Amino acid sequence: MSVKTEQLPIDLKSYQLHEGDTGSAPYQVALLTQRILDLTEHLNAHKKDFASRRGLLKMVSQRRKLLDYVKAKSEEKYNKLIGDLGLRR
Repeated sequence: MSVKTEQLPIDLKSYQLHEGDTGSAPYQVALLTQRILDLTEHLNAHKKDFASRRGLLKMVSQRRKLLDYVKAKSEEKYNKLIGDLGLRR
């Protein structure tokens, strides 16, 4: 499923390191956060959609791994990222 950047409430451009950047860890965390929020909303309406629930858990796990990577590289960037996205840890 592709995500259109026009419909996202999270400003993904602020997480890009340079123009056209889609692979940096902060950008991927922001994109995964948006996808997780959208899928959570879907699952609230469709409680028995277990296949999507599994996908949600995989995305949460992937985001956690990326956040651990960012934290290992720079504690300051990690704190700014979780603060901006409203994540708890």
